[in-house]
Amino acid sequence: MSDPSIFEWPVRVYYEDTDAGGIVFYANYLKFFERARTEWLRACGIDQQRLADSNGLVFVVRRTSVEYSSPARLDDVIRVVSRIERLGRASVDFHQEAWRDGVLLASGDIRVASVDRASMRPAAIPDAVLDGLKRGPHAAASCGANADRA
Repeated sequence: MSDPSIFEWPVRVYYEDTDAGGIVFYANYLKFFERARTEWLRACGIDQQRLADSNGLVFVVRRTSVEYSSPARLDDVIRVVSRIERLGRASVDFHQEAWRDGVLLASGDIRVASVDRASMRPAAIPDAVLDGLKRGPHAAASCGANADRA
């Protein structure tokens, strides 16, 4: 992969992901995108449960927009491609795409906000986590050492 800011995660389509017509139910692309973002954080060594327990911070989806281009079906293997479009002090804007064999299935823009778990009010993303996100998922050895302690 030539761009270190891009993260790819494979997702297989299961029966539970499909609708009565045998294609992926539209809302399930949001689940696929969520899984890829979670794995992105893991690749950076960022443990969301530890972040919640130690800092009282959680990431929540604030806004999403998805465009659907082509259907996926049972047993397809989808490649979810994610990249950060904007990194703010308390939010991150992702652009994500679902692909199958070179065919774009869906693309979406998702804003994730960092909030205090108790008050659900915006809260600054810890510097160690920001640094990990800036370095990207392919620098796991360097970003994991600090981001996990956030």
